[in-house]
Amino acid sequence: MSQTVNLVEVNYEQTGASTQQNTMGMREMQARAYAYRNSQYLLIKAPPASGKSRALMFLALDKLQKQNIQKAIVTVPEMSIGGSFKDTDLIRYGFYANWHIEDKNNLCLTDGETTGKVDRFVAFLKSSSPEDNIILCTHATLRHAFKKLEPEDFNNTVLAIDEFHHVSAGDENILGHLIDEVMHGSNAHIIAMTGSYFRGDAVPILEPEDEAKFEKVTYTYYEQLNGYEFLKSLGIGYHFYQGRYIDALNEVLDTNQKTLIHIPSVNSSASTGNKYTEVGHIHDVIGEVVAKDPKTHILTLKRHSDGKLIKVADLVDDSKERPLVMEYLRNVNHADDIDIIIALGMAKEGFDWPWCEHALTVGFRNSLTEIVQIIGRATRDCEGKTHAQFTNLIPQPDATNDDVVVSVNTMLKAISASLLMEQILKPNITFRPRSSINEGEKLAPGTVIVDDTTKAPSAKVLEILNGSTDDIFATLLNTPEAQQAYWSEQGIIETEVVNKLIIPQIIRKLHPDLDDEEVDQIHQGLLTSLFIRQNGGVVEGTSLPLNAIIEGELAGGEISSEGQPGDYSGQQFVNIGNRFINLDDLNVDLIASVNPFQGAYEILSKNIDAPLLKTLQQSFASQKINMTEEEAVMLWPRINQFKTDYDRLPDLNSNDNIERRLAEGLLYIQRKFIEKRQEENAK
Repeated sequence: MSQTVNLVEVNYEQTGASTQQNTMGMREMQARAYAYRNSQYLLIKAPPASGKSRALMFLALDKLQKQNIQKAIVTVPEMSIGGSFKDTDLIRYGFYANWHIEDKNNLCLTDGETTGKVDRFVAFLKSSSPEDNIILCTHATLRHAFKKLEPEDFNNTVLAIDEFHHVSAGDENILGHLIDEVMHGSNAHIIAMTGSYFRGDAVPILEPEDEAKFEKVTYTYYEQLNGYEFLKSLGIGYHFYQGRYIDALNEVLDTNQKTLIHIPSVNSSASTGNKYTEVGHIHDVIGEVVAKDPKTHILTLKRHSDGKLIKVADLVDDSKERPLVMEYLRNVNHADDIDIIIALGMAKEGFDWPWCEHALTVGFRNSLTEIVQIIGRATRDCEGKTHAQFTNLIPQPDATNDDVVVSVNTMLKAISASLLMEQILKPNITFRPRSSINEGEKLAPGTVIVDDTTKAPSAKVLEILNGSTDDIFATLLNTPEAQQAYWSEQGIIETEVVNKLIIPQIIRKLHPDLDDEEVDQIHQGLLTSLFIRQNGGVVEGTSLPLNAIIEGELAGGEISSEGQPGDYSGQQFVNIGNRFINLDDLNVDLIASVNPFQGAYEILSKNIDAPLLKTLQQSFASQKINMTEEEAVMLWPRINQFKTDYDRLPDLNSNDNIERRLAEGLLYIQRKFIEKRQEENAK
C-alpha cells in the first residue's frame, strides 16, 4: 500500500474576516471590488469561493441604477455555473436593490436549442423593455450571438465575463477577439472575473495595451482562507498506485468525508476506457446500491463496513438524467443531502458544494487552471468543516514501460501545479519603494523595501511584483525548457540557467511592453519572493530568538559585548536554518540558486525508485539530442539488432560512442512517437 504524501499543508488563523459582512451585506473581497464600481474596465482576480458572483451583482446593480448603464450581460463558461446568479435578496442585508433575472432572460435554466438562445440574446440587446435589463448566458451563446451583432450594439451595457481565463489574445480565441472589438467599438463597461488569471498555454489573456486599461482588484487565496471562520487547514497531496486506480481507491476514499471524485478522461492512461464501468466500480468500493430516487436520480448505497446509507450523485452519466441530478445539487441546503459526487468534465469551475471536504482527482492533470479550480471546490467555509484536502491519485510509472516518458512528464506537470498552489496559499511578499515609507511606519511582515534612490520602479513593475508573479511562476512550471534544465545531470548549474535565462525570457513574453531594466527589477523581485518563501518567510528583528543569532549574520546591528543583539527594530530577516539574514542584504548572487522545483524533486524522490528517476533524466536529455528524422530511421534496424544481440536497450551513458548514438536515436524516436500521439489525441 502506497502512502499519500501532502506536498502542501497550510494552517490558517480562522480570523473570520473574509466571511464577515459590512453594513451593505458585502464580504471583504466584495467590498474591495465595490470600491471600484465606477471603473469602465475592471478585472477581479479572486480565488474560488471568495464571492465573485455576489460581487458582480453589487457592481452590475450599481451601474444599472446609478451610472446610466441600460443593460447587464453576465456570461459563464457552462450552464451549471448559472446557478450562482440566481435571484438573491440583497436588501435584507443592507444593499439598496435585489438581484433578479427574468426567466426568459436566464439562458442557463434549460438546455434548449443554441439557435433559440442566440435569437433571445439578440432580442434582449435590441429590446427597450424595462424588464430586459439583465441577461445570463454561456460564453458560447455570447460568441454565436456576436456574429449577428455589431460592437456598437453593446453601447451603454456592462459585459461581465465569469472565469475570464477562458479568454486569450491568441489568434484562435473567438472570445478574446470579441472582447477586443467591444472595447474598441463601443462604450461598454467590462467586468472580468477569474480565480486563476493564467493559462497553461502561456498565451496572454489580453494584449498588454488592453490589459493596461483595466483597474485590478486582487484578493489572494491566503486572505480568503486565513479569514475563514471554520476551515483551519488545507492539504494538497499525491497518492501513487500501480495497476488499476479502482483497486487503490479504498486507500484514499474515506466515505465519512464529503468527497468530490473526478475520474480520468477516457483518453487518459489512467482510464480503463469505459467511464460507466468505472462509476460502477466506484459504487462497489463504497457499498451496495439499494435505491435510486425516480425524480432526482440520486443513488443511495449501503456502506459495506457498517450499513450506513451514503447518497451519491452521478454526473458522469450524460443521459437525460444528468440535468435532474444537477437541479438537485443546485438546491442542496444541508450536509446530509449528498455525501459523494462522481464527475468527469463537470463540477469544476463555479460548482458550489460548501460541505465538500475532499476533492479526489484521478489521473494526471496538465492544466494548472484546472487544478486550481478543482481545489477550490473543497475550500469553501462551512460549519463543521475544519480541514479541506485535495488528493491526486496518479499511476506510478513503470520504468520498464516504453510510455514512461509521457507518464513522467505529465506527472511532473501535475506536481508543478501544486508547487504553484504552495506559492499562492502563503502570505504575499509585498514590494514597496523606500521613498514611499514614512518615518516610524511599522511595516507589515513580508514587506521587501525596494531601493529607488537610483531609479524608482515603475507602477507597472510594482503591480506585477505585488499581484501577478503567480502568472510568471505558472508559466515557468509549465515550461518544458525549465523542467528539462532542472532534471538534467548538471543539477544546480542548470538551476541557475533557469533563474538567470529562462525566467527573464518568460517575463518578456508575458509583458512585452517592459524595457530591460524593468524586466531585471521584476526578475530580481520574483527570485527574492521564491527565496523568502522557501526559507520560512520573514520575521521581525525585535522578535529574533537570541539562541539563533550568529555573530556577523545580523547586518545592520552590532552584537554587544554580552553577546546580546543591538537595536533591530523595524528590520526584517529571512530565517535560513539557524541563521538570520537581513532582507536588505539579499542580492541576486545569493538567491540565484533557489530551486523552483525543489518540492517536486522531494516528492518524487520519496515515492519513485532510482530507475524511474534515471528515466526521467533521460526523457529530458532526449530533448537535447541533435538528430534528423532521416538518421533516426536509418538507426532503427541497428537499435533492434542491438536489443537482439545484448538482450537490452542501448545505454545513453555508455562509453561506447556507437551505443550512445543508438540510445540517442531510440530516445528521439520515442519522443517523436509521443508527440504524434499527443497531436492525434488533441484532434
